[in-house]
Amino acid sequence: MKYSPEAAFQSIEEIKAMQEIKLQETIAYLNTYSPFYRDFFSKARFNPSGIKTMEDLGVIPVTIKEDLQQRNEDFLCVPRNKIIEYSSTSGTLGNPVSIMLTENDLQRLACNEYASFVSADGSVNDVYQLMLTLDRQFMAGMAYYMGIQKLGAGIIRLGPGVPSLQWETILRLKPTAIVTVPSFIIKLINYAAEHKIDINSTTVKKAICVGENIRNTDFTLNPIGKNITDAWNIKLYSTYASTEMQTAFTECSECRGGHLQPDLVIVELLDEMNKPVKAGEPGEVTITTLGVEGMPLLRYKTGDICMYDDTPCACGRNSLRLSPVVGRKKQMIKFKGTTLYPPALFDLLHEMEDVIDYVAEVYSNEMGTDEVLIYIVPVDYSETCNRKIRANLQARLRVSPHIKYITEEEIKKIQMPEGVRKIIRFIDRRD
Repeated sequence: MKYSPEAAFQSIEEIKAMQEIKLQETIAYLNTYSPFYRDFFSKARFNPSGIKTMEDLGVIPVTIKEDLQQRNEDFLCVPRNKIIEYSSTSGTLGNPVSIMLTENDLQRLACNEYASFVSADGSVNDVYQLMLTLDRQFMAGMAYYMGIQKLGAGIIRLGPGVPSLQWETILRLKPTAIVTVPSFIIKLINYAAEHKIDINSTTVKKAICVGENIRNTDFTLNPIGKNITDAWNIKLYSTYASTEMQTAFTECSECRGGHLQPDLVIVELLDEMNKPVKAGEPGEVTITTLGVEGMPLLRYKTGDICMYDDTPCACGRNSLRLSPVVGRKKQMIKFKGTTLYPPALFDLLHEMEDVIDYVAEVYSNEMGTDEVLIYIVPVDYSETCNRKIRANLQARLRVSPHIKYITEEEIKKIQMPEGVRKIIRFIDRRD
């Protein structure tokens, strides 16, 4: 199966027709080769051959994370000797899930990231410094590497952390772009300020931001995005993906949401009753993979809450666009009558000049309701600083979370325990 970054430029009618053909192929494939979905269709008394159009999707029951966790290998559609890559989810929302890829799946993944970098104004003239891990079964790092290779651009595989090494490499090898989490860009900016590095005179002109929001749902820059661009004159591009979907939604130069790659995935945004939400309303991102050979997914609910815009983009693409992630369904906090998602809390903490770093933890109290504890590295340990932080949280959240002040060394141990491949900012200890 061939994939092209040009698919998103087709008309809305052409995109729909293409997706319906691929949907029929996917369902037939699952019914033939997937132990899980054959059983799934049988128990639901569902006739796969009756699915012809996008509108027909709604009659198919959804698949959830627990299905993948409990019956992981039953999703595999090929013999084990056809698997050449084993990736894994991070385990943020429970036990990690293995995602197994064939050679065709790896090529599809490369095409996905090639299209993503093209969307983010990448070209053969770019040199990308990868500031994230390429090991520990981390699909994203491998995908970025393969996509940049397909683009024909240069790659500097430096890995995560160590601002001093990142800056030494930037000054020596002169990359034009970096790929990293936004909070690490803040650390790069702070290190540069301390060591008198003129960041705006370097060759880096853009950043592909992964793993954290840099925009609000109206696509304006959020606090961390503002902090970056106020200090560093670089273009920020946001990208959203998950290991299960083996596909990314990446911003174009208009920065008005991550573009769907319509030849790779069908996306629905569903409410609590599994009904589609309207454009601009929050719903759970639910995906059907197209062209995946090893472990395809049908109407899989990711747990991520987003909004969508289906109007044509000024860049010329007609594919649906996703907003930044509002939150994860399972991470929603009900705290003293207030509903709170971690990204909103993170935005608030990023705004506070008295906070250097943080980790939020939620746990159940004796009554079984949510309690929130925030580990904070403050600018100083004075009572004045403490009062300002607590007053700010109370004013903005309308409730007062518990606070524990710790050192930078202590928070690093919480954020990056041994074996973890992404910075931890949220810990869920609820029953």
